[in-house]
Amino acid sequence: MKKGALYLVPAPLDFGCDAPLPPVTDVLPLATLQHMAQLPYWVCENAKTLRALLKRVDAVQPLAQPLQSLQIAEIPRAWHKKGDHQGAPDMTVARTLLAPALQGHDMALASEAGMPAVADPGASLVRAAHLLDIAVVPLVGPSSILLALAASGLNGQNFAFHGYLPQDMEARASRLRQLEQTTYASGASQWWIETPYRNTALLHHALQVLKPTTLLCVGSGLTLPQSDIHTRPVKDWRAITRANGLEKLPAVFGLSRP
Repeated sequence: MKKGALYLVPAPLDFGCDAPLPPVTDVLPLATLQHMAQLPYWVCENAKTLRALLKRVDAVQPLAQPLQSLQIAEIPRAWHKKGDHQGAPDMTVARTLLAPALQGHDMALASEAGMPAVADPGASLVRAAHLLDIAVVPLVGPSSILLALAASGLNGQNFAFHGYLPQDMEARASRLRQLEQTTYASGASQWWIETPYRNTALLHHALQVLKPTTLLCVGSGLTLPQSDIHTRPVKDWRAITRANGLEKLPAVFGLSRP
């Protein structure tokens, strides 16, 4: 039996942001919307969030079948809490989630924001798809990490993304110093993200820990009307008292040597 494909479906970057939300056509191209409208089988982080997104898609590209009849499965909770980007995938779980593709049907993996399996769970499902000889097809859509990198002016030829930094103050300070040492030694820009309600605290902590001359980029609300991105030396950031609403918007942080 010919196997179906696993489509990696991007989502707008406005998850959790205050309404009104920008039109989905502002950030997802028509070809991506058309693929989304045709797919009957889905794996996602949260079914409620996915249904809300598909309602937005349906408003501009009618779904091939009613939303209520779509088959939607959620990834295991452990993939959220422990991460699933390292180690061998749990093939028992993966086979269950990928059953439609194994039976010849195209299906999708979706994130709540941005690209699935990038700074989000789902990587182990993609690895399992490769092991099961299921074609993996990424669709075009926004990635806050690449958008911030391109707009930062920092090194886009050599860079590293580190996900979330530790929440513990001492461990986070140690990690920030380590990233700073790495960029001074290699020239590679260093990137991370944080949960919106911790953005301001993280920024203030970084300004205390990093060297005055280190370049720091903060990009928030990318692709949204409130979009804001600046790269400045740490000493210049320290002179700015305005938080710019960071506690309400998804943000990406990057640093580099001068």
